[in-house]
Amino acid sequence: MAFDEAAAIDSLWSAHVRGEFFPDAWIDRLTIDQAYRVQLGILARRTAAGARQIGWKVALTSKPTQEQFNFHEPAFGHVLEQFPSGHQFPADMIRPGCEPEICVRLARPIEAGADADAVRAAIEVCYPALEIVELRCDLRRDMALALADNVAQKAVVLGAPVRMGDMPDLAGIETRVRVNGVELATRLGAAVLGHPLNAIVWLAGKVLGHPLNAIVWLAGKLPAYGQVLKAGDLIMTGSFTRMLTLAAGDQVHATFAGLGAVEASVAG
Repeated sequence: MAFDEAAAIDSLWSAHVRGEFFPDAWIDRLTIDQAYRVQLGILARRTAAGARQIGWKVALTSKPTQEQFNFHEPAFGHVLEQFPSGHQFPADMIRPGCEPEICVRLARPIEAGADADAVRAAIEVCYPALEIVELRCDLRRDMALALADNVAQKAVVLGAPVRMGDMPDLAGIETRVRVNGVELATRLGAAVLGHPLNAIVWLAGKVLGHPLNAIVWLAGKLPAYGQVLKAGDLIMTGSFTRMLTLAAGDQVHATFAGLGAVEASVAG
């Protein structure tokens, strides 16, 4: 039976509105490509209802995160909400977690075919950042359905910006993450596809349907999704470490050597 994209978007959007993020009727029914199309279709519903897309995320870029979720290639999602460092999230989030990342803001568009030098030239500022996720479904059970649900994205928390020209080598930046004062993870920027900018190179090709990194995107040639990376977009470049789970009352603090720090908490 041919894939009915509109019907899939209608069905999964209706389930989302009901608070059902992993409907049994859709388990093992979506390919990865179909899942991305559903994700973007749901994004269109959200923006039509008044939401504003502020950027993109690249997920599953580090080996620890890929091993954690048994998925061995990057993935993309979209970002709708950003908050300043110190933001407190409500205690009723669905299985929350966090990931330390470098976020960038683009000064100009990035086209498919851009290399790392072109990407670097397009970046205006970098932020120490935390991605806040909600594990609304079991990523390991059906990754395609998780992609359709925007790869668990909830929001991003941003520290103070640093101009790209003032940045040290991103691959050499070390992050240390503490939850409730206890250090739980430390990692270099090189954990993100060898260099954080490689995530943007990959994303520029992926959302335009021209895969630039065949080594990390093993599926090969992919169709266009009709999206572009625009000036002003925020891009979350992927977690340095595995995802860290959070609970009510938790406080998380991440430091990035040479870049700054960022923190967030969950209400008790």
